[in-house]
Amino acid sequence: MAGNMGTNHRYSVEIAGQEFVIETGRLAEQAGGAVTVTFGETMVFAAATMSKQVREGIDFFPLSVDYEEKLYAAGRIPGSYFRREGRPSEQAILTARLIDRPLRPLFPKGMRNEVQVILTAFSHDQEHQIDIPGIIAASAALMISDIPWNGPVAGVRIGLIDGELVVNPTIPQMEDSILDLRVAATEHAINMVECGADEVDEETMLRALELAKNVVQPLIDVQKRMAAEIGKPKSEYIAKETSETLAAEVAEKTRDAVRRVITEMTDRQGRNEALEELREQLVAEYEARAASDPEEITEYKAVREYFQDVIAEEVRRRIVEEGIRPDGRTPTEIRPLAAEVNVIPRVHGSGLFKRGQTQVLTIATLGTPRDVQELDTISPEESKRFLHHYNFPPYSTGEVWPMRGPKRREIGHGALAETALRAMIPPEDVFPYTIRLVSEVMSSNGSTSMASVCGSTLALMDAGVPIKRPVAGIAMGLIKEGDKVVVLTDIQGLEDHIGDMDFKVAGTSQGITALQMDIKITGVDASIMRQALEQAREARLKVLEVMQEAIPQSRLELKEYAPRMVTIKIDPEKIGLLIGPGGKTVRGIQDRTGVKIDIEDDGTVFVAGTDGLSVQSALETIRGLTEDAEVGRVYTGKVVRIEPYGAFVEFLPGRDGLVHISQLSDHHVASVEDEVSLGDEVMVMVTDVGPDGKVRLSRQAVMEGWTAEEARSRDRRPGSGGGGGPRGRGDGGGGRRNGGNRDRRR
Repeated sequence: MAGNMGTNHRYSVEIAGQEFVIETGRLAEQAGGAVTVTFGETMVFAAATMSKQVREGIDFFPLSVDYEEKLYAAGRIPGSYFRREGRPSEQAILTARLIDRPLRPLFPKGMRNEVQVILTAFSHDQEHQIDIPGIIAASAALMISDIPWNGPVAGVRIGLIDGELVVNPTIPQMEDSILDLRVAATEHAINMVECGADEVDEETMLRALELAKNVVQPLIDVQKRMAAEIGKPKSEYIAKETSETLAAEVAEKTRDAVRRVITEMTDRQGRNEALEELREQLVAEYEARAASDPEEITEYKAVREYFQDVIAEEVRRRIVEEGIRPDGRTPTEIRPLAAEVNVIPRVHGSGLFKRGQTQVLTIATLGTPRDVQELDTISPEESKRFLHHYNFPPYSTGEVWPMRGPKRREIGHGALAETALRAMIPPEDVFPYTIRLVSEVMSSNGSTSMASVCGSTLALMDAGVPIKRPVAGIAMGLIKEGDKVVVLTDIQGLEDHIGDMDFKVAGTSQGITALQMDIKITGVDASIMRQALEQAREARLKVLEVMQEAIPQSRLELKEYAPRMVTIKIDPEKIGLLIGPGGKTVRGIQDRTGVKIDIEDDGTVFVAGTDGLSVQSALETIRGLTEDAEVGRVYTGKVVRIEPYGAFVEFLPGRDGLVHISQLSDHHVASVEDEVSLGDEVMVMVTDVGPDGKVRLSRQAVMEGWTAEEARSRDRRPGSGGGGGPRGRGDGGGGRRNGGNRDRRR
């Protein structure tokens, strides 16, 4: 008799005609909370657990959200040597970040217990994506757990297909969508946005955001019901220790001096040095007090934190009450802009973009189709031909830390810029190159991801990539104090740190191509979103003007060291002929010409080389191997065999045809050897191809300027015109030839 797996609780909710099923109680009973969410036949498992104690030596909330991408979910075995999943893929990291972002702001302020949310894809039906059910699963697991949390949240994907907004479109449907908008929202407001689009206008984007907020409400309601019916009592948590007395004392001692520095000093470095001096004076005062009074116990780290709170309060107050930012700008003002291209020799393209103290250098590299990135994930996508990588070295902020490969933040920023540019990249049949961009952050003071969008656009245009339109990005911020709200254009590092929102918007002159929003408050309403999008549009247009002064359009020619590539189509049935036994033929062409050849299953052939002559030579060989003889076309061929009745001429590689003695010249030929010899190059016309594939050629047709039909009409031998076998010469041949001349004379 089978044992009891535990009581399974099943909750179902329908969103836009699609069912989400949330189940709990059967799996992971020792986790704080565990659920599965099934959408179609895609199933995601989430478990949320909290530690009882605080890890020593930390002064932040230690939340970790990890998504484990198991290839068994799609019925696949990993392609690695060990045949098991290793480090998370880039897509898995991006999914984990997407789920983390709406969860994090809703934990109690000051909480210090470790919280871990682990998600696993159990099943992927290749129709429904993992990310949206992942948000719902993580939220539901937290709601029924013993972990203090101010949720729930729910997520939804919105597409735009044939002008209509579509809720949670399938993966196949998304191929026709010009919008991929992912939104998470609470009961009251949106609290996370991630979006890629093909120039969608601001009004349409606002409609999509409003639809998203409304459509998730049933998912929020069902999670509240779950918490009420089966949720565990919430545990006590360990909060950050605070001393209201010490905080008030620090504020009283320093507020006037901090206000004076912030008001009088707009230069970042000078302001930071002045504030650092105030901080050290404050700490020294408390150290002196402790030295004179052994009973005086002061946590100097707390003193520094309370001092930072005073700085944040004063910066926010000045923005809200006076409309003046730390560097003296108004809320809608952009920092000084600069753009350059062609700043590095030998590379295929380079762009340098600067906004205030934020500076990004992007390098473009063009490759062949074999340089595409092969993907070993549960997604149906198998490869990528456009890649953007973002690097954030420690010197960009004047700091020092170990460099051990890209962090999750770098992967996320790189993906955002890649999304912003993807819709503008020309299709493979227009520009058959693999494209890689690398953005190196040279200096950082806010919004390096949007600067990398600008630098990447410059690099693409410098490389000669025929992008649809230039793309620029800008980061918006928010300061909200009670009912007072200020939306900031082009936020710098300090404003990002002390602000309530980071809202990145990228796009062209025609519309939005990417959005990303993270907030520290519970949510933002539609009016704030509208204002932020409008300010971002105005700023984007100004940035584009500066970029297009540096390079008005993509270069018409590739750089000297970029590979030259040509694409041709061959009959798929002839791919084997081009490849040859064991790849011998295609390797021979590559060795002889020095080109790279890539062959697709549909007969598309990519030929790439460092110069045009080598590419052209390879193309001629490929065409010769794969194209059919074209009746009426003139070829230059080589005499490869001589018989009494005519000469066989190889007019395409490996393909020959017969020039009958009667068609060898515009005069009577007594003997083939009198007219041509082995190895001679001659121009011939294809006059006929027989049902058996035999080709009839004419040299006389070229000399006389005949068409193929005229050549056949003058060939009056029995059986002629059908591409028949070789024939001996005789009086009839000469008569036909003379008759042809007589006709011509008439």
